[in-house]
Amino acid sequence: MTALITRDDLAVAIDAGTVTVVDTLGGAYYDQQHLPGALALTPADVDAQAFGLLPDREAAIVTYCSNPACSNSGQVADRLTALGYTDVRKYREGIQDWVEAGLPTETVRSESV
Repeated sequence: MTALITRDDLAVAIDAGTVTVVDTLGGAYYDQQHLPGALALTPADVDAQAFGLLPDREAAIVTYCSNPACSNSGQVADRLTALGYTDVRKYREGIQDWVEAGLPTETVRSESV
């Protein structure tokens, strides 16, 4: 089972730049709203994209999804661990908890041509 991280500890780590945050929802969910600096990596894409997105297997990585009912963050965390990543944690409460706490998020802005 993947170790957990609290919202407060994650916020401190993001502010300090000591963690790589992974949004496991991807697609339109990621574009609409994600934690600051988060990279998108869904369960279906881990094997193909993990080493390119996350080259340092010893770096601190935190996965999250929408809320505790969503299993994506656990699936991605477990797969990353199986691929040899050594410091993977999960923010179980997810972006719903983050937003309800009034913490900042980012969006992907589409370019108008």
